[in-house]
Amino acid sequence: MNEHDRAAPVPTTKTAAHEESPHESELLLPGIVAGQISAARSAAVASRVGIALGIAIAICFVTGLISHWIQHPPPWFWWPANPVWLYRLTQGAHVVSGVVAIPLLLVKLWSVFPRLFARPLIGSPLRLLERGSIAVLVGSMIFQLVTGLFNTAQFYPWKFFFTTTHYAMAYIAFGALAVHLAVKLPVVRAALARPAAGSEPPPDEARVASRRGVLVAATAAAVVAGVAIAGQSVPLLRRISVLAPRSGEGPQGLPVNRTANQAGVSEQAQDAEYRLEVSVGDRKRRFTHAELAALPQTEAEVPVACVEGWSVSAHWSGIRLRDLLAAVGDYRGGDVAFRSLERSGLYNRSVLPQSHVVDSATLVALRLNGEELDLDHGYPCRLIAPTRPGVLQTKWLSAIEVRA
Repeated sequence: MNEHDRAAPVPTTKTAAHEESPHESELLLPGIVAGQISAARSAAVASRVGIALGIAIAICFVTGLISHWIQHPPPWFWWPANPVWLYRLTQGAHVVSGVVAIPLLLVKLWSVFPRLFARPLIGSPLRLLERGSIAVLVGSMIFQLVTGLFNTAQFYPWKFFFTTTHYAMAYIAFGALAVHLAVKLPVVRAALARPAAGSEPPPDEARVASRRGVLVAATAAAVVAGVAIAGQSVPLLRRISVLAPRSGEGPQGLPVNRTANQAGVSEQAQDAEYRLEVSVGDRKRRFTHAELAALPQTEAEVPVACVEGWSVSAHWSGIRLRDLLAAVGDYRGGDVAFRSLERSGLYNRSVLPQSHVVDSATLVALRLNGEELDLDHGYPCRLIAPTRPGVLQTKWLSAIEVRA
């Protein structure tokens, strides 16, 4: 054998175990041949992680819509007053599912990263639609998850109004996800038809990761992320939820989002001339704090659940709203408006639907956990109603009016 023969390359044969499917091979980067992309970045892994991510996003999307509609109800929307913990459940699920989605999104992006820059960059109309939806999906998802996470910590390093922007972007993200799933459904079905673990990867792939290893790591990261923040909604997890911004700390065992000083109501709330004005039809009555305390009192166990995801059960006592209205006039139904001593701000007013007005757990609260209301919790009196966000549980009440 001469030198030329010894230098000749030895033909290689691609085994069936490592043969790329048409869908996978057409997405490879220029110059990368089948087998050079780790099995951990296969369509099977991307599809399985994508399914988990899709479930988390769907839960986050639906519960987010519920929260927004409670705060800004369209004419057709109805929300029950019972069970009292319902909003605590839905908003807790909203925040936890959003946090769980963060590591899943990172793993998903890692698994498909080599294919994001595949040639042709544009190609057919179907490919253009696919890649356009991916760009919108990735951008909107990152925006939603990052801003949502910042909101749980009440950190707003931007100038736009979070609530309306987050709500609008949710539709964009979910729409892009729907388009992406529709385009990718054949690839996902083909990928899921093959075993996720596959055969043992070659040595060069084993150094990177295995399919099973990536799936286990993604699951573990999602669980840890969820547990790390779920304690602000689930009392049993509070000691191990190291990333939960709020978990029951605060005056009278309840966190405070907005203090009396921040609201600028400290002097008015403690003024001896304070009066709560209650209007029912053409009848009005003004109550001092002592007169409110002299009315028949009742108690209710109602959790305070905030849009940031934290919630704490609390024992309230005060006057049932329906009894207070009856002490003024004949309440014949309708929504009831509440106004705070706070003169400005987005939530210095709220409107309570009739179904909540007549509920026995809806109180004009004077006491919290056996003590007179702390000033930061709404002294001299505040609204407490079941299944409502904390921002709608108006503090430092100045007026209550039945809407016609």
